[in-house]
Amino acid sequence: MSWDPQRYLNFAGPRLRPALDLLARVDLEAPESVVDLGCGPGNVTTYLRQRWPQANILGLDNSPEMLATARASMPEIRWHNADASTWISDTPLSLIYSNAALHWVSDHAQLFPRLLTQLRPGGVLAVQMPRNFGRKTHTLVRQAAAKAGVTQQLQHLYRPPPTHTPETYYDILAPHCRRLDIWETDYLQVLRGENPVAEWTGGSWLRPFVAALAAEDRPGFVAAYRQLIAEAYPRRSDGSTLLPYLRLFIVATRA
Repeated sequence: MSWDPQRYLNFAGPRLRPALDLLARVDLEAPESVVDLGCGPGNVTTYLRQRWPQANILGLDNSPEMLATARASMPEIRWHNADASTWISDTPLSLIYSNAALHWVSDHAQLFPRLLTQLRPGGVLAVQMPRNFGRKTHTLVRQAAAKAGVTQQLQHLYRPPPTHTPETYYDILAPHCRRLDIWETDYLQVLRGENPVAEWTGGSWLRPFVAALAAEDRPGFVAAYRQLIAEAYPRRSDGSTLLPYLRLFIVATRA
């Protein structure tokens, strides 16, 4: 299952806003070492470099395609292929920043405390993750699979929502933190184009479902999903399409 960096970056503007909202809440003046965990194509890493030009910045991702795009755009930054679920830093860090990545990793009750241990005292873990898995962008996958006759092939991918309530993350992190800030924002994203919501999810959430299908089954499933999404998110009179998108933010300062 590979990533298409260009398709992901087609919605760089709406995807960037929560990343910058998270960055604005990180209260560090001059961190020595910064890791962008799940850096993707590096478009957000650029803003980390702009804010802290003297910091030692490392971009980590497990997608060779995303890392190739990041290296091409910013060869001066170090980029490494790493799995967020098992990665361990060699030295204590000032900041671990992760934008729209950790919802791909399971067992947050173990993951988040382990990430905190990679920080020096007073270091910050800053995380943004989507929390819209109960909305039609995601739930219509099952209906599309039924319409396309591929429910059995995709059964193993259906799972509970990967992100939890803010209260759950408070209970996970509070015992280890000097300060903990958790909030949610429900963005109303204004998209343009032909069936843009299907294009949005097609570059992210829908990928593993398509990848799990045989080549001959993919067009029917994608067509069924796109039809359902177009009906659920109709174009407005001005030509735009509205996509409500709930995101969870965490800024945790290690004790």
